[in-house]
Amino acid sequence: MADEADITIAQNAASPRRAKADGVEVEQHPLPDQIAADRYLQSKKAARTKGLGVPLKKLSPPGAD
Repeated sequence: MADEADITIAQNAASPRRAKADGVEVEQHPLPDQIAADRYLQSKKAARTKGLGVPLKKLSPPGAD
């Protein structure tokens, strides 16, 4: 489950960097900053998962019944 800081970072990355009301001027966060925020959140999510991220499967050669 995402904690409050993760939610805040995701909302800040999705919201505009600057906005004006009557002049209708909106500026987004730079793309590298959005990518960095996404990588940070994904790395925290990956660190919380169990295991090494590599699925382990049992292999049996054909004809070994």
